[in-house]
Amino acid sequence: QATVKGKVVSITDYGAFVELEPGIEGLVHVSEMSWTKKVKSAKGMVNLGDQVEAIILAVDPENRRISLGMKQITPNPWMEVAEKYNIGQIVTGNHSTPYLIRHLPVSSFPELPAGFAALLNRRGCLIPQTYEARRPENVIHASLERAGSPDWAALCSVEGTVSLLVYFASAPAKMLVLATAPETERLQAHDPSGVLGFNWGIDPASPEQVRQAQSGLAPRPAKLDHDALADSIIDRRTVYHFYAKNAWTELETPD
Repeated sequence: QATVKGKVVSITDYGAFVELEPGIEGLVHVSEMSWTKKVKSAKGMVNLGDQVEAIILAVDPENRRISLGMKQITPNPWMEVAEKYNIGQIVTGNHSTPYLIRHLPVSSFPELPAGFAALLNRRGCLIPQTYEARRPENVIHASLERAGSPDWAALCSVEGTVSLLVYFASAPAKMLVLATAPETERLQAHDPSGVLGFNWGIDPASPEQVRQAQSGLAPRPAKLDHDALADSIIDRRTVYHFYAKNAWTELETPD
């Protein structure tokens, strides 16, 4: 679609005529003037003599008509909302329950190493936020491979599926998938509105936290000397993922 500039030469309730060249005019219909405003008349949107920029939407040579769009010059905010939020309904029997999941782009986490950010973007990741989130979350920095290693983990949502990804600084060209689940399996009610929210969160876990979670095991494993990953369902359970002897181990705590 071509971008053009021209002068507003006539205004009606249903649109504005824009002169593109002498003798050639295009019509910007009121429906093509704004993404967000309910425009009833073009008279409140442009003035005679205004220089405007528009996109050519259609050309009808037989009838000598050119359709223009002004709103298409800027991004559609509704598409941006669709990218940032997963909004839908869970249907159980004859009952439908709404849900809302907020997503953040990878760029919301400027502290990420460039290699990890590139891998997340290449995968098409958005970072899902729990309903409790008050700041960007579900991206963590911890020593997950060994003591002192600068590693990372993140929840990544792509087309309705969430993956728990781990990035070792020692292997910067790849990510490891520790767990996956549909977003709609990670929802729970949390306020009187009845709207379900996302309940999956990750945090760093210290060796002491893992040691405490291992207290009922016999024989009790040796204490870790580096961090683990706490994978939690809000107010329900936590699974600790820890890396030792070149393998990942899961330790699940009771609900």
